[in-house]
Amino acid sequence: MVFPSSFAPAFRLARRAFTGAAAAAVVLASAACSPAGSIESADVPAWKATALPQAPGTVLEDAGKILSRDPIVRSAAGVPAGTYTLTMTCDGGGKAFFAVGLDGKQLTEAGAACNGSRETARITVPAEGEVTISTSSVDAPLIYAYHLVPAK
Repeated sequence: MVFPSSFAPAFRLARRAFTGAAAAAVVLASAACSPAGSIESADVPAWKATALPQAPGTVLEDAGKILSRDPIVRSAAGVPAGTYTLTMTCDGGGKAFFAVGLDGKQLTEAGAACNGSRETARITVPAEGEVTISTSSVDAPLIYAYHLVPAK
């Protein structure tokens, strides 16, 4: 279909309006996916208080910032054999990984998408011993929190 040349200014105006609206949509969408504030300056205790509140009976917990790819390892000695629930959360984009070990041997690994949601994993500790949780991510920087509690 051929349009008269008198329509050309209207088409140019419509194309500019559409291009501007599309650019605004891309900017708004990318801002919505960005973490609020800087991870480096985040107040981890304040974030953790709402993201992952205290749980009764916690045997191991941690919260902090992952600023590089180096794992952060925490441990608790004398953890009794049994079934536990590992609850994890993180923010900042990407994913965090939580490797759970007993007396130097890996039991399992769990992950959490860093979008503020909570993830849980059931962990079986076959014998009493020292439980370690190594937290890491290739998507640094991010903030994370977890706690390990006896399963109900």
